[in-house]
Amino acid sequence: MPAYLFRRILEAALILLGVSLVTYILLFLLPADPVRQIAGRSATAETVESIRRQLGLDLPFYEQYWRYLTSLLQGDLGRSYIQRSEVAELIAARLPASLLLMVAAICAELAMGLTMGIVSAVRRNSSTDQSLMVLSFVGVSAPQFVVGILLLYVFAYQLGWFPISGYGTFGHLVLPAMTLGFMGAGWYSRMMRSSMLNVLGQDFIRTARAKGLGKARILLRHTVPNALLPIIAMIGIDIGIFMSGIVVVESVFGWPGIGQLAWQAIQRVDIPIIMGVTLVAACAIVIGNLLADIVALFVDPRIKLK
Repeated sequence: MPAYLFRRILEAALILLGVSLVTYILLFLLPADPVRQIAGRSATAETVESIRRQLGLDLPFYEQYWRYLTSLLQGDLGRSYIQRSEVAELIAARLPASLLLMVAAICAELAMGLTMGIVSAVRRNSSTDQSLMVLSFVGVSAPQFVVGILLLYVFAYQLGWFPISGYGTFGHLVLPAMTLGFMGAGWYSRMMRSSMLNVLGQDFIRTARAKGLGKARILLRHTVPNALLPIIAMIGIDIGIFMSGIVVVESVFGWPGIGQLAWQAIQRVDIPIIMGVTLVAACAIVIGNLLADIVALFVDPRIKLK
């Protein structure tokens, strides 16, 4: 295990280095000029050049990236061009809201998706199976902003069960989590159904039936645990996606997470914040995948670390 963890940490460091380099290149090639955003349209050419020199944006690409990388290795994510605050502090202030929404959304999609997938597999080719698969297809295909607005209209505006927007209570959390969970549930239900059908066709399931074990015991003790392995891997990916890729949902529900922070930074070409959020999301994906691999060991002891 220590050797495996060391290798994974080394791989993670290389991945993050690659992510930072690619992201920095893309931002460097942007036609938009962050200095103009800072100085304003009425600024003189002398003011623009002065700001450019102060920020080091007049240097060649490799020098700019090297300065950023050396600061990053010291734990410094830089300073926002527009908000004039440390990027680490801005992200840290938004991180609790994003983490809370991420956990709630994953719980929602798992509760809906796994239930739908198990029922579909058990009742394969029935009308229930077909209805659930159609619903999962709708969940995968429906735009998040449409789902969010519909949920707001029905449950917040018409029924008044939940607040329309904001952050701070359980009621504020339900609708954003359900919006994210509805799309994820479509993927999980289809994958769980496929995985369940694959396991149900294995020899050890037929052996368990031949021994006279009950359907519930076969399902809960033998089928579901073995079908969960691809689901665990998907959860690791979802951690990174939900940490940064939920801009639309955060905007619809007024949720103050780092996704909304990233969207504001993109509109203003605030490069330090964009870089910071990208690296945080990359770290989340790496950590999520590592945790998924470790959890898979406990679910299926036959898995060997390589």
